[in-house]
Order: sequence, then structure tokens, then C-alpha cells
Amino acid sequence: MGLDVMQDNDFIAERVTAIIADQALMDPSDITRDSRLADLGIDSLGLVECIFGIEEAFGVSVPFNANTPEQPGFDISSVGAIIAEVEKLVARQAA
Repeated sequence: MGLDVMQDNDFIAERVTAIIADQALMDPSDITRDSRLADLGIDSLGLVECIFGIEEAFGVSVPFNANTPEQPGFDISSVGAIIAEVEKLVARQAA
């Protein structure tokens, strides 16, 4: 079971990175978990597009309000934080 979780998390990380890379018009290999969306050139509209892409790719509802992005509920401080949040959403949905 542990291996399946790791494989799922690798898939999630790769897919989230690809969604963000698509918005940033970058190659996914140029994006690290420490990358911040603003540093990748992703503005608030790009962030919303990323959120929609994540929701569509994983069939989850992201608790994010574009009007109040600083509100808790979905950590967007870095690519790694976003990946961790998506992993939690997917795990909750699977439970």
C-alpha cells in the first residue's frame, strides 16, 4: 500500500507541475517545489487557471477564493505547497 501512495503522490506532483508549467509557458523540468508562482510569472488570472486545471485533472474542489487569496484553506506559497494541498484533497476524496 505504501508504494501505491508514493506512486500516486509522484503522479500528483508531476501533473500539478505540468499544469503550472503550462500556465507559466515553461518546461516542467524548470520548475522546482520551491518555485513561487509570482517568480514563474503567474499572475492572479494564471493562478485561477491553475486552480481550474487542478480541479479538472483530479476531480476535486479546491477551497480557494480568488477574491481573498490570502485566506487559509489552500496554501499557494510555493509549487511544493500546492502539491501537498492537492495530495491532501485527493486523499480525502479517496477515503
